[in-house]
Amino acid sequence: MRRHLRLAALGAVTALTVAVIPASAGTVGSPGAVYLDAGQPVERRVDDLLSRMTLDDKIGQMTQAERAEVTGDPTLVTRWRLGSVLSGGGSAPTPNTPESWAAMVGELQKAALATPLKIPLLYGVDAVHGHGNVPGATVFPHNVGLGATRDSALVEKVYRATAEEMRATGIPWDFAPCVCVTRDERWGRSYESFGEDPALVARLGGSAVDGLQRNGVVATVKHFAGDGDTRYGTGDSGYPIDQGVTVAGRDDFERVSLAPYAATVQRHGVWSVMPSFSSTDLTGRPVKMHADRDLLTGTLKERLGFDGFVVSDWEAIHQLPPDAPAGTPEPTAAQVRAAVNAGVDMFMEPTTAALFQENLEAEVRAERVPIDRIDDAVKRILRVKFRLGLFENPYPATGPVGTAEHRTLARDAVAASQVLLKNTGNVLPLRRDARIYVAGRNADDLGNQSGG
Repeated sequence: MRRHLRLAALGAVTALTVAVIPASAGTVGSPGAVYLDAGQPVERRVDDLLSRMTLDDKIGQMTQAERAEVTGDPTLVTRWRLGSVLSGGGSAPTPNTPESWAAMVGELQKAALATPLKIPLLYGVDAVHGHGNVPGATVFPHNVGLGATRDSALVEKVYRATAEEMRATGIPWDFAPCVCVTRDERWGRSYESFGEDPALVARLGGSAVDGLQRNGVVATVKHFAGDGDTRYGTGDSGYPIDQGVTVAGRDDFERVSLAPYAATVQRHGVWSVMPSFSSTDLTGRPVKMHADRDLLTGTLKERLGFDGFVVSDWEAIHQLPPDAPAGTPEPTAAQVRAAVNAGVDMFMEPTTAALFQENLEAEVRAERVPIDRIDDAVKRILRVKFRLGLFENPYPATGPVGTAEHRTLARDAVAASQVLLKNTGNVLPLRRDARIYVAGRNADDLGNQSGG
């Protein structure tokens, strides 16, 4: 049984001095194993590696911790056998440079390769309209602006540039694109959506997936499903809020909310899906998406044929019953069991990774979580790592960010995103003596105007 180990979140981390090992460092692991043979089919490699894994190995692959929890002591990556590490918004190494990012990822990868089976970890970050955690990286219009362009080729170029700047800092996994369909602009995250037309969102979302995955970065379509169509309150008094309830019949839900996911899974082969904090009310009883087996397993995996992995949102399982709606600071055994059995494969537990692992192991040993479900989750994660080529090239290499070419592309995207509004009531042109009142926190905030 694992020992429950919690660490207080670390503050700023001093600059890492580890040298970045080049991508040509060679294959990891012991010679002779089938899973280390790049010439073997991916599924055969997955099956071979899975057959060698202990329960600790498997649970480790299903766990994702925040960088601030492990960069001060990278041996935790080894001891917890972590499958993944992420940076939350604003979580960055010191100094915040491309070289420091690559050095940090390299150090954590070195710790992952110190595990018995030497399985490389997958580092993830939110680069939702450019690699915005890195100073000097190119910032592009957010999805609502790109949606206004109606230009699939441009969207693919933007996400390709984002992938190139991510790889320049050693990061191969993007928690993007958001393919929600926003149905009411009062929803506070409307800027994350390409628009209100499901066909447009599906088309541009697929281009975004291609821009990332054709250039060495795992894409994540989110937030599955219905977060852009949430309602709050009763009758006509309600308005949409983040993490609310999507009230829709099955036909409308599939036509509006589910359509972009079906397209990105079946036409573009997306490798990762992130469920929403929100709930659906398809049967007259709201169900949190992270516990919705009908949608995560029955619809996404079985009917749509999704063969990648499902990653939870930030501490999202802490909101599952019986602790909803306020949630809990730590994941309970019941929440872990509900999410795993519903179909979540990897768990974003930024500061509670060890407790998550302890709870999941206990649930497996008590046979409340079937080992077949664990094996399915791990196979999905390994399948993506093999497809990405992590076993052959686990270490990052640095490169340029914010290039002149990418900044030109960003300017072109801004120009293309401009929308001409109808001049109802002859408001324009404004009188020379017109008095205009501009208010709100976005009135003079370049950061917010750049998106989100």
